[in-house]
Amino acid sequence: MKITNQKILVTGGASGIGFAMTERFIADGNTVIICGRRTNALDIARQKLPSLLTKQCDLSSAEDRESLFNWTSEHHPDLNVVVNNAGIQNWMTITDADFFQKAKEEIGINIEAVVHLCALFTQMESVRTVMNVTSGLSFSPLVKVPVYCATKAFMHSFTLSLRHLLRAKNIRVIELIPPALNTDLGGKGIHDFAPPVSGFIDAMFEQLAEGKEEVTFGLSEQASKAGPEQLKMMFDRMNVIS
Repeated sequence: MKITNQKILVTGGASGIGFAMTERFIADGNTVIICGRRTNALDIARQKLPSLLTKQCDLSSAEDRESLFNWTSEHHPDLNVVVNNAGIQNWMTITDADFFQKAKEEIGINIEAVVHLCALFTQMESVRTVMNVTSGLSFSPLVKVPVYCATKAFMHSFTLSLRHLLRAKNIRVIELIPPALNTDLGGKGIHDFAPPVSGFIDAMFEQLAEGKEEVTFGLSEQASKAGPEQLKMMFDRMNVIS
């Protein structure tokens, strides 16, 4: 499956993995729309990629999600691919005073927004592919980001079901499963130890070309193939109490 000459919507496409994907999609001859909450980030992305189309949208708002769908249906009825990439990650513990508020924010963006967008955009006759970004932490959680991991485990399960549910509509569902990468997810500097995004992007497009429906890289490949004992060992290694 080589993606070219397609019109693609990437949520959260102004930075991190989303921007790297966007850059590669455009290089491969696609038209890309990105949406995000911060207009300044969208403007910077468009300066770097002049052909880029942008739409300001707060995905935590159901009204904004519906507005995004209606705008796309009106102005881009030939949309082919939806990439649900936007997500937030909070490093926290359940004893934090604002734990529940932060948990609700993560659930809102990482779960509610994606499920809603899937329900909306699969109504478009032109849409033939949905890509959901999950995480290697779907399989073995890091307790410093407990709700983030749980939201990604939910999305892994939901994506498996969605693939089955949309088969009759001939819509392909692909799960993108990155490991920790050197982005600002969770806060600036937190993931400086991790591999660059470029390695995952190269692997992603190679695996898409091979027709894979689950795209993995590095540690996320190991986690996705691990059995119960291996996952327990991963969990124990990641969550050593000092």
